[in-house]
Amino acid sequence: MRITDVLAVPVRAGFFADDQAAIRAGAVHDGFGYAGSPLTPGFRSIRQPGEALSVVLVLDDGSVEFGDCAAVQYSGAGGRDPVFSAEQARTAVLTRVAPLLVGTEVTGFRELDAASTDGGPLHTAVRYGVSQAVLGAAARAARLTMAEVLRDEYATGAPLTPVPLYAQTGDDRRINAEKMVLKGVDVLPHGLFNSLDALGAHGERLEEYLRWLVGRIGALRPDGGYRPRLHVDTYGIPGLAFGGDLTAVAAYLARLGELCAPFDLAVEHPVDAGSTPAQLDAYAGLRGELARLGSPVRLVVDEWCNTLDDVRAFAAARAADVIHVKMPDLGSVADTVEALLLVRDAGLEAYCGGTCNETDRSAQVSAHVAMACQAAQVLAKPGMGVDEGLMIVGNEMARTAALAAARRPGLVAGVAS
Repeated sequence: MRITDVLAVPVRAGFFADDQAAIRAGAVHDGFGYAGSPLTPGFRSIRQPGEALSVVLVLDDGSVEFGDCAAVQYSGAGGRDPVFSAEQARTAVLTRVAPLLVGTEVTGFRELDAASTDGGPLHTAVRYGVSQAVLGAAARAARLTMAEVLRDEYATGAPLTPVPLYAQTGDDRRINAEKMVLKGVDVLPHGLFNSLDALGAHGERLEEYLRWLVGRIGALRPDGGYRPRLHVDTYGIPGLAFGGDLTAVAAYLARLGELCAPFDLAVEHPVDAGSTPAQLDAYAGLRGELARLGSPVRLVVDEWCNTLDDVRAFAAARAADVIHVKMPDLGSVADTVEALLLVRDAGLEAYCGGTCNETDRSAQVSAHVAMACQAAQVLAKPGMGVDEGLMIVGNEMARTAALAAARRPGLVAGVAS
């Protein structure tokens, strides 16, 4: 099977691109958008529609596989690549990637993915979409699911069963959290606490929200045995609220953990130190302070942990409990797989993540990656509506698990013989 053509088609992303610097600086909502001017280079406005690009591989048997180039909601922040342009990406795919792939025989994923990068560095979003398409083609050639291809090529030993789903509320923190509880979501609510206004000048609004959430879980949970993990993303705002005092931030996080009992709490990006080395030091200090307090709150690293080397550094330093392997930031699916396995093997929690600003296709591919690597959790994406992301990622995992099980000895069509 060979690749006979490569198409590059601008498509819609699942949400918007937001200028995090402007929001952190105090930009206020103007309806669904934000008032004021952007601060991060490349942004036309503080909130602008997300863009994506489908990379379509046409194969010589007439079949087609594709992947979607997409970037995170907060592009250009925390050491990431600039805001994504589908038109610029289209040019890069057609002039630099297509010549490398057209006429190439589809063999394994790793070999074909490596061949697609010989033209030099590309925007991480472009690498992301191209590698999805290549993975899809490799799976078609092998007549396997993408999860099976990754499991076999990387010898992960994964059972290929669904992993816990993590959903995000967006700004509609209460209604969307209630949806999650009613649907029995494994990990919730994210919360989008991305400003002092959302968190509270001294963190009081997040405290009040978590008290409310614990109460609503008790009132709404589908059955008495439902015990979700709580995970909130704070975008470095606690560090701002407490003037960069790590001792004060740790005390605040410990207090949040206490009021969340009996549920476990993980807090993502409580401080932003401004660079990867500084973030490593800050997280190590914060984790040590939480240990001194005897707090079980788990730290999740996101910003300033964008590359495979960054993930390796945080895992080696054990500077976080959970490492958010943010797929669009890593670029190639191959780097995501290696990062997730590295974190898993280090005994830390490997979170196969991403962004609300991806697409249905990239979300489906993420489901396969998470299963193949036995991730601790996978993000329900794209969008901020909860239901759609849960459906796309959850259903893909269910189908994939059934197909993989049907191929095991003693099983036919998923039923024991």
